[in-house]
Amino acid sequence: MKKIYKPLFTPWKIRDVEIKNRIVMTSMGGTSIFGWMEPAHFDKEAANFLLERAKNNVGLILPGIAPIKNPMMGGWLYSNKGMYKKLKPFMDELHQTGAKMFVQLTAGFGRVMAINDIMVKCCKNKLIGGLLKPVFNMNWINAAPSVLPNRWDETVMTKELSEKQILKMIDGFAKVAKLCKDAGVDGVEIHAVHEGYLLDQFTLPYSNFRKDKWGGSFENRYRFPVEIVKAIKKVCGENFPVTLRYSVVSKTKAFGRGAMPNEQFVEIGRAMEESERAAKYLQDAGYDMLNCDNGTYDAWYWAHPPGYMPENCNLEDVSHIRKFVNIPVVCAGRMTPEVAAEAIKEGKIDAMGVARQFLVDPKWVTKLMEGREEEIMPCIHCHNACFNMAHYKGVANDQPLHDALHMARCALNPMTMQTKKYKIVPAKKIKKIAVIGGGIGGMETAIVLAKRGHNVSLFEKTDQLGGVFVTATTPDFKEVDRKLLDWYRREIKKYENIKVFMNASIDCSKCLAKQGQFDELVVATGSKAKSLNIQGIQLAIDALDYLKDRNGDYGENPIVIGGGLTGCEIAYDLSLNGKKPTIIEMKNDLIAVPGVCLANSSYLRDYFLLHETPVHLETKVKEIREDGVIAIDKDGKELFIPGSKVILSIGYNPTPQFNKDKHIHLVGDCHEVGNLRTVIWRAWDVAMKL
Repeated sequence: MKKIYKPLFTPWKIRDVEIKNRIVMTSMGGTSIFGWMEPAHFDKEAANFLLERAKNNVGLILPGIAPIKNPMMGGWLYSNKGMYKKLKPFMDELHQTGAKMFVQLTAGFGRVMAINDIMVKCCKNKLIGGLLKPVFNMNWINAAPSVLPNRWDETVMTKELSEKQILKMIDGFAKVAKLCKDAGVDGVEIHAVHEGYLLDQFTLPYSNFRKDKWGGSFENRYRFPVEIVKAIKKVCGENFPVTLRYSVVSKTKAFGRGAMPNEQFVEIGRAMEESERAAKYLQDAGYDMLNCDNGTYDAWYWAHPPGYMPENCNLEDVSHIRKFVNIPVVCAGRMTPEVAAEAIKEGKIDAMGVARQFLVDPKWVTKLMEGREEEIMPCIHCHNACFNMAHYKGVANDQPLHDALHMARCALNPMTMQTKKYKIVPAKKIKKIAVIGGGIGGMETAIVLAKRGHNVSLFEKTDQLGGVFVTATTPDFKEVDRKLLDWYRREIKKYENIKVFMNASIDCSKCLAKQGQFDELVVATGSKAKSLNIQGIQLAIDALDYLKDRNGDYGENPIVIGGGLTGCEIAYDLSLNGKKPTIIEMKNDLIAVPGVCLANSSYLRDYFLLHETPVHLETKVKEIREDGVIAIDKDGKELFIPGSKVILSIGYNPTPQFNKDKHIHLVGDCHEVGNLRTVIWRAWDVAMKL
């Protein structure tokens, strides 16, 4: 282990519970030991997931949130006594690893419940709502401190929680905490005066307009989380640890509007001045640790930082708040081990909170301890599988129900929370397999095939592995993506049964004709950019051409045709480099794309609003000129949009090059244009069957 990391591997205490090191696996939706969005039960998939991380040297484990009253079916978490009997032997096994585990309990979601189309109909149609009430009781699911617009569909208003409902939940927290304690759980974490969830909505002035004892004054707004910890301590004893998920500062400007890093703004949520008081107030009420970051669902990129956010983005605020309490403080949010270790050494924080890195690489802590940092597969903060709740105009949450029911999976590691579906099984018959294309899809396929025992020949037409990902990762904010590319190149070299041929062009049909050369072929030849059949198209360049030469002469006000994730990232990159781009998009929203998490898309939307980037929605380009474009808006009106260079980002078409047959298998964008999740999961789907 490098000396710089040693502060991470010193013991610390929460109450009387000693934690062996300072690395905390923070909660992620979908990893609840009691299941997720389904009737409460002891979840074996989650148990295996948590135990594997415990065996790989994490100090404290916080499973995914467990709702006191389940959003689906409405059962109380304390009602299934049988699952606590199963929890006890699991805790015994987990304790043998030296790790500790606190179960995270939540009051719920309130206005930030990611309602889908069915839930929207339940709220708006009394008949549908009544028929589906046994499954989706929106009087509970959509309940908040006050009548508020739902974050995902502002036309849906929340119900106001009654005092009777509040008291039932407080009682539920106490009952569940006692059952957890009796099952050997080391403590509980209360979710959350954090991220704008239900308890946080009670504390924040912009979401609590109540006139009773649960709203108004500072003490009334914080009464709900205070009464919860008091109720738990009463039945579990003062020494049973109760921690709190806590957002130091809300970073919120308005409903649906967050604040950018370093932006000067007027806080409508919890400002630092109140947070200084609140942290001590919550400590004095009985909380034994604050598990901290920043943000709300209106500023979601602080709590779920995409790659655009700075590393260690919450550390400054969290280390400040530690000055006002005497209990341990944990900091999460794109934390890096080097910076976290130094902050712990200097007494700025007590531990490092990490979430999604545990999804992509369950052994990353062990690798860090053993000096094998280069072997750690990095999380790229894409949220394509772990939290891919997409929201755009006209669509509340464009997330398939299957994804909603099975969160905390990983775009880069299909085995995460899917061990029954994705696993390495030795091949019954060893084959010679050619993989055509050395991009991410081709490399992932080759690695999985090699792990299964096959002999693989990987052919790449250029002089470097990576395919389109090499070009896509050129912007400065794609640093972690470049690290992923480097990881793949190193990983490929580990396998003696993978032979790599660079600068190689190969015809699949000829390969098959050569008797005995290859048994199977996997084609991963990518896609080709779409174009427009309009006058002046020769004046435009494709998105990839821009990314290959980002320092070229694009003028002061380039025009990006096509929003979506790629177009917006190009405009973002141009803006970061001092240009003043304009975006033209045919759809009614900048990023109307399924699978792009709201945390990622809302950052870009807020950035463009702050920097007054011109955005033309529901607009088609008719003609490209040297000094701009002629476009047609949604009303059919023709307009001239001035600008310099035009960059096209309107999508891609698969380019498989070879016809599929029983021996030819398509992977990646040549099969179907998508994202890293679709590319990598498809690679496994193909490689597991060969």
